Amino acid sequence: MDTSKGKGDLGVQNLSGPGDKPIHCQDLESMLPKAVKRRVHALKRLQEQCANIEAKFYEEVHELERKYSTLYQPLFDKRRDIVTGTVEPTDEECEWQSDGDEEEELAEEVKEKATIEEAKKEETMPQEDPKGIPEFWLTIFKSVDMLSDMLQEHDEPILKHLRDIQVKFSEPGQPMSFTLEFHFEQNGYFNNAVLTKVYKMKSEPDATDPFSFEGPEIIDCEGCQIDWHKGKDVTVKTIKKKQKHKGRGTVRTVTKQVPNDSFFNFFNPVKASPDEEEDDSEFTLATLATDFEIGHFFRERIVPRAVLYFTGEALEDDESFEEEDMEEGDEEEQDEEGDEDDDGDFDPKKEQPQPAECKQQ
Repeated sequence: MDTSKGKGDLGVQNLSGPGDKPIHCQDLESMLPKAVKRRVHALKRLQEQCANIEAKFYEEVHELERKYSTLYQPLFDKRRDIVTGTVEPTDEECEWQSDGDEEEELAEEVKEKATIEEAKKEETMPQEDPKGIPEFWLTIFKSVDMLSDMLQEHDEPILKHLRDIQVKFSEPGQPMSFTLEFHFEQNGYFNNAVLTKVYKMKSEPDATDPFSFEGPEIIDCEGCQIDWHKGKDVTVKTIKKKQKHKGRGTVRTVTKQVPNDSFFNFFNPVKASPDEEEDDSEFTLATLATDFEIGHFFRERIVPRAVLYFTGEALEDDESFEEEDMEEGDEEEQDEEGDEDDDGDFDPKKEQPQPAECKQQ
């Protein structure tokens, strides 16, 4: 008789053997002894309370973001003034030590020669002094894949008038949200000085699935009405269609407006409807998920680090993270393959390092 198992043995140690398929959590719970299952339910109640505390934590984080946004804003205002040419930075403000500065790597005589040649070029070329940093935001839009996918050729002349993008957080006591404000200079396309997109959030566990809570989530968004000048609305296009009269057989040409691809559709987001068919509903939810991702990206990355996306430095950082994730996954896969072939013998060919493959961006 085996006496190694005591009275308190749970009886779940060998629910799945080495060759068995993994047991799903619901199956596992149903296989537990009644007394153990009762205690697991107590742990779930504790876990639900943890989720509620975590929700409060994120509410306070949101308040901190709102508080510190007021400290960032003067710096962002200065950035806007420099970009638009309203303010010219001083020589001291323009000092920046660059690790890749080629002039520091050149010998003194080479630098002197380059300076002389540059002076000669300046004498023969007309002097250019563009205002501010031309096409600052448009350059960012064209550089970031997530935004360039939305960008159309007819959007670019409009975005040249974009002066600034700001993030505004909801006030204390108000439902959690943030607003993206796109500030435009006067232009020949629309009358709005500011286009807005509001993202509504919640920070509370779902009553039906509290354990899925991982922090605040965007639950809805609202755009704004763009007051387009006549004939300048790039979100629609006019098409001509011929119609034939059934009785008389005469043909007439009618014109109508249909939706057109444009970044400015961003300010007219789709809305989920309970009456939608299943396929349409899935498409709408996928579209909203993409919209929420873009809004979050503006808030967390583009607005705080705009100059680094303009120069491309932030893009290099993003690509580095992607490559690291890929390499880790490849390494795990290679380890698994190696385990299958490993018979304990040393193979010098296998031990030689192989050249890394470069990911084509």
